[in-house]
Amino acid sequence: MRLTAVLPLLPLTIAAQQQKPLGENIQSWLDKAKSYIPNAASAPIASTAAKAASSNVVHLTNNNWKETLTPSTSDPFEGPESWMVFFSGGNKTCYGRCTGVEQAWNESVALLAVDPSAPKLAYVNCDKEPIFCATWAAGPPTIWHIELPVTQADQSTPATTIRIVGLNTTTATAADIVEIHTKKTYEQRPVYEGALHPFDGWVAQYGLLTPLGYTLYGFANIPSWAFMIVVSMGSRYIMNRRVGGAQGEVNQAQRSAPLGGAPPANEPAT
Repeated sequence: MRLTAVLPLLPLTIAAQQQKPLGENIQSWLDKAKSYIPNAASAPIASTAAKAASSNVVHLTNNNWKETLTPSTSDPFEGPESWMVFFSGGNKTCYGRCTGVEQAWNESVALLAVDPSAPKLAYVNCDKEPIFCATWAAGPPTIWHIELPVTQADQSTPATTIRIVGLNTTTATAADIVEIHTKKTYEQRPVYEGALHPFDGWVAQYGLLTPLGYTLYGFANIPSWAFMIVVSMGSRYIMNRRVGGAQGEVNQAQRSAPLGGAPPANEPAT
């Protein structure tokens, strides 16, 4: 098809696209782009998307997340500040099934980068940051939508709102991830609350979040045979205590029995 034949159709195409929701447009654009690209070029495209993602996404670690996930403004009228944190992994934490989701995330980052209202983006690899993922009790592949509150004029700080969106390792697309923001699909998820809330939970308030993360990570890495040895030793100890107690009662009864054949004084002779 010649370019001269396509140009007169562009106004009609743009007008038709404006009637569709943004999520449908994004998926349509991606499908059309992929249809024009040979299969041999898919690897360079994925590599380009990954490079674009790395330049627009903050990589969170166990050492920098507290300083990074803070509001960039002190004006209470501009808050809260939204973040989307993508938890991914490799063979250890995602069992090698996060490759497709990672590609969808990289494509969505390029699309969200042109949206001035888009949230800030962050990425965590649980294979490389196991303590961080254990601290947050986060597993891949998920996106945590976080609304960081700004300190109010009376110096009070509202609660940090967190909603966790799970991603399907086989069907998740860039449009699905973009719609978390554009269609606010995160609102369909319940607000994350409880003791392990990384900002407002009582574990975090008492400064126990990091020690708990190390503890959970340590338990998760104990081999199963070690648990079996502990259980076996514990059960043997309990059984020995029970058998020893029963044998002690028998010995006590034997010691209290008379030495002769006469019955005790309180029993009549036969």
